[in-house]
Amino acid sequence: MKLREYFKSGDAWVWLNAGTVTISLIMVVGILGLIAVRGLGHFWPADVMQASYTEMDGSKKILIAELYDEKIDTAARLRESGVEIPAAVQTVTRYSLKVGNRDLGGADFKWVFADRLADIRYPADIVALERYEWGSFFGRLKEVRQSGEVVATGDKAWDALQDRIDRAGELREQAAELEKGDVGRINYALDELRLEERRLVLRHALTEADTARIASAKAVHEKEYEGVRLKLEALVTDAARDSAVFVAADGTEKEITLDKIVAANKPNDMGVISKLGTYFHNVWMFLSGDPREANTEGGVFPAIFGTVLMVLMMTVLVTPLGVIAAIYLREYANQGLVTQIVRIAVNNLAGVPSIVYGVFGLGFFVYFVGGAMDRALYPEAAPSPVFGTPGLLWASITLALLTLPVVIVATEEGLARIPRALKEGSLALGATKAETLWRVVLPMATPSIMTGVILAIARAAGEVAPLMLVGVVKLAPNLPLDLNAPFLHLERKFMHLGFHIYDVGFQSPNVEAARPLVYATAFLLVLVVAALNLSAVGLRNRLREKYKSLES
Repeated sequence: MKLREYFKSGDAWVWLNAGTVTISLIMVVGILGLIAVRGLGHFWPADVMQASYTEMDGSKKILIAELYDEKIDTAARLRESGVEIPAAVQTVTRYSLKVGNRDLGGADFKWVFADRLADIRYPADIVALERYEWGSFFGRLKEVRQSGEVVATGDKAWDALQDRIDRAGELREQAAELEKGDVGRINYALDELRLEERRLVLRHALTEADTARIASAKAVHEKEYEGVRLKLEALVTDAARDSAVFVAADGTEKEITLDKIVAANKPNDMGVISKLGTYFHNVWMFLSGDPREANTEGGVFPAIFGTVLMVLMMTVLVTPLGVIAAIYLREYANQGLVTQIVRIAVNNLAGVPSIVYGVFGLGFFVYFVGGAMDRALYPEAAPSPVFGTPGLLWASITLALLTLPVVIVATEEGLARIPRALKEGSLALGATKAETLWRVVLPMATPSIMTGVILAIARAAGEVAPLMLVGVVKLAPNLPLDLNAPFLHLERKFMHLGFHIYDVGFQSPNVEAARPLVYATAFLLVLVVAALNLSAVGLRNRLREKYKSLES
């Protein structure tokens, strides 16, 4: 009897709801914690061990590696795969070691049996190199060379190495700026001249004066390009002047030019403060750098830039369309059968799989609209398409269609909550319907409108399937926004955080090396989406407080 009264009082349902919310929060925090630990831990300069390892044939070798992962297997499963395990052994512990030195050994990672490792030490003189190519390198520094001549050995070699890596890095950055800046600008100008000449030929309007003018402009750009090329070659040669010799675990000596090295550290000889500094530097390079090694190393800045730019363009497109459609359905359309059918259709569109929008965008926007634009506006570019190929514009429009139902529904709900007396009072005071809509209705519906828009942004930021068809690529050589007119290049393809996660996680040739970047990029994307949702809640609450007096 008491139990029945307890349920009738409603306290049980309150506790049930509280428990459900608590479990949900714990699950969300747990998932975010797992992603954060797995992803952000990648940037910490881990200690590098040196150990003796006994192979299955009884031979011994020296390993220098990072302890990457640990796995406990059943002995029975290993015996089935052909591994000889004593009968008394039930479980076997294995370690995944990041041995690096891919250019010497052919693989970055090696699985070993824990009980076959011996003499595990962490020598302070082991050097961990991060390279632009061939992944990490672990070994000992032997000497530093300049133009093939030894300039530093022993204790002085480390300081000389750091100074010359900084010098090579600065020269490499200058060369990269030349390639992206002057070389890109000159190539863009030459291509524009080629298209202009082709355009005049198609129009049968090419005169001798035009030919001379275009030839003169080409000559100026080609002369400028030759100067930039010579300067670029000088920078590249100067950056490759210095090199260092490292000794691998098996005694092999490897000479590496310093322009191929991103950073060199002695993790076993670093204190906590030094490791923290290196950690934050690595995180910054991840956020601001370009990807390397088939996206398994380097940064994700092009993906961040492409994601933000695409979402901003989508927002500009979807906001007026969604708000105008909702206003028409709520304020102007006759509330009959047709309007109800339209509302049902809008609600159903919100549940259509996103890949369907991608197929529609590819067929209609890219092939039909883009192909027609190329034939009408850019015939000189044929057979190379300009807008008749997936790009930033079509991706933004496709996602605008995808998120349009969210904006329409949220805006309609906001309009429906506005008291009818306010509208009638405005009309009674002499305001027109348009003035009432602009000065009374829309301001009070702004919280719902903004909530719908930002929720649409949050959804668009995480979409991947439609983008694979209408514009996103694995690696974009040029950003859609640069200093070449018209500055914003809507026809260019772009990178995206969501697709970057898919590509690195499922298409990477080096799965073990790519796994931490998958977690790190996923955590970054979750932070972006969470920030957008929190912004929606905060903005909605502020606007609600602002117009609360009108509602009362």
